[in-house]
Amino acid sequence: MSPSPMPELPPLPALTRAEGEVVDAYLDVLDLLGRINPARGQDTYRGLRAAQGLVSKAAVLRDALTLMHERGESEVHAETLARALRVLDGERRALLVGLPQEGGDGG
Repeated sequence: MSPSPMPELPPLPALTRAEGEVVDAYLDVLDLLGRINPARGQDTYRGLRAAQGLVSKAAVLRDALTLMHERGESEVHAETLARALRVLDGERRALLVGLPQEGGDGG
């Protein structure tokens, strides 16, 4: 029996290059914050490494937002960017930043 095919993801909405960079950088920051989250942590070294990487990823996010602003992209199209974040698993990734449910295993 062959494995069932992966469900097809919806296409990414049309984004400017700068918007795409903002989305990518934001998700990178979320991933690192999720690894740093002490309520979900497994060891200090993993959190330390993520915290060290956070500085450079935050700078990438800042630079992408700066570029948007300098190009006159002054509005954030929240619905479009939210769709892109959902397609790229942003909801699950954002959950890792928050506290686990009471009685959860923390990971």
